[in-house]
Amino acid sequence: MTGPGEIQAQVEAAAAALRTRIETRLGGETPAVAIAMGSGLGGLGAEIEDPVRAPYEELPGWPRPTVIGHAGHALIGTLGGRPVLGLSGRVHLYEGGAPGRVAFYVRVAAVLGIPNLFLSNAAGAIRAGWHPGELMLVSDHLNLTGTSPLIGPVVGAENRFPDLTFAYDRDLRTIVRGSAAELGQTLHEGVYAAMHGPAFETPAEIRMLRTLGADAVGMSTVPEVITARALGIRCVAVSCLTNYAAGVLDEPLNHEEVLETTKLAQAGFQRLVAESISKFRYGLFDVP
Repeated sequence: MTGPGEIQAQVEAAAAALRTRIETRLGGETPAVAIAMGSGLGGLGAEIEDPVRAPYEELPGWPRPTVIGHAGHALIGTLGGRPVLGLSGRVHLYEGGAPGRVAFYVRVAAVLGIPNLFLSNAAGAIRAGWHPGELMLVSDHLNLTGTSPLIGPVVGAENRFPDLTFAYDRDLRTIVRGSAAELGQTLHEGVYAAMHGPAFETPAEIRMLRTLGADAVGMSTVPEVITARALGIRCVAVSCLTNYAAGVLDEPLNHEEVLETTKLAQAGFQRLVAESISKFRYGLFDVP
């Protein structure tokens, strides 16, 4: 079993490998934001200007995604005039291994001193009147994965008991909300329920989630946010609603349709992220 010291050593080794590339591309300037380019946002990498590419296999200890739609490399460059670290692809709890695997890149971002984390995901729409292809700004979450990336000994400088009252930063959400309005985009706002997966939920489970107050459901994001808050990183997350949750329509779900919807929605999604990040500022959002 990997101990906290070994995990932190791997994190610092991966950060050192990225720091060399950051020095090459950004002259040592710290990226203002790390972007988790998950489902629906994979094409954003093409919008990052003059990127330096770092395949995950060249970064010590970095978990490699196995899911279709999740590439495996980091991109260092600028987006919206801001220096960024783009992460094309992530691992999920259902891919196996210790829960902390999914939080590896967040720990690396903390070692690099990156103050903000922008996450994207694919989610099933639970709220009546919300439709596939639309976007949802995450205001809060339900962790129903049955686990946490913080289980076990404390790693590095993580807070043992992080406060999640404002897990999704209010100021960053205001920026994203305003950017959507400027772009004339529909942007819902609601609660994201994280399930372990990989099976889609049953109609009974969706009825339960609706009763609990969930507006959308997915299989990622929450473990990373928990870790980020334990490290003092500010978070904002947007879900691409790729399908109706189970039981909303009288038809089965499949991953191919999820991928197809993300392709249709990705142009607008990418514009929203780029416009929002252009308004991120070190001064206002520096980690306390």
